[in-house]
Amino acid sequence: MSNEEKEFVKITKIEEVGEGMRVCLDFIDNLNPSDGLYVGNTGHGYIKVLAENRESDGYPPRPFRINCGAFHQYLYQKTKTYYLHELTPGEKLILTDEKIEREISIGRVKTEKRPFVRVEGEIGGRTISATLQQSSSVYLMEESEGEIPLLQLKTGHKVLGLMDKPGRHLGEQIDEVIEEK
Repeated sequence: MSNEEKEFVKITKIEEVGEGMRVCLDFIDNLNPSDGLYVGNTGHGYIKVLAENRESDGYPPRPFRINCGAFHQYLYQKTKTYYLHELTPGEKLILTDEKIEREISIGRVKTEKRPFVRVEGEIGGRTISATLQQSSSVYLMEESEGEIPLLQLKTGHKVLGLMDKPGRHLGEQIDEVIEEK
């Protein structure tokens, strides 16, 4: 299906974009700190968001949760992508810590209005982006610093991403000419 390539993507832009609906996925099992999901604004690529099982400024650990960001985004899975707003409790998703992948059922989908930042990155002349909640509980995997809170992310950092070939119809990859920004 996919031409997926996991790579570190150099952050080129971080901007506040206002409030919108965010999706937290609460799973029925404990997650490891390095477990995460790949989300993105387009089918060009995705950024890995880590589990919320570390204490952060004002938030206790949530060892079952991944704050995936804005509900319009794609969630990458090996055989297809989903819009975050389409996910329902009971669905099984593949999570990865980059060594082990495992399938875990969603226990709850929590959607709330929150402030967002748009994070853009580039690799090999290609741009990918994600819209993430502006929160100290959102962590990404940075190449040299390891786990990094989104609020400490700066241009020039390199975060783990997944490059992909765009073009989707009902989540299935198709060959077509498509431009997404």
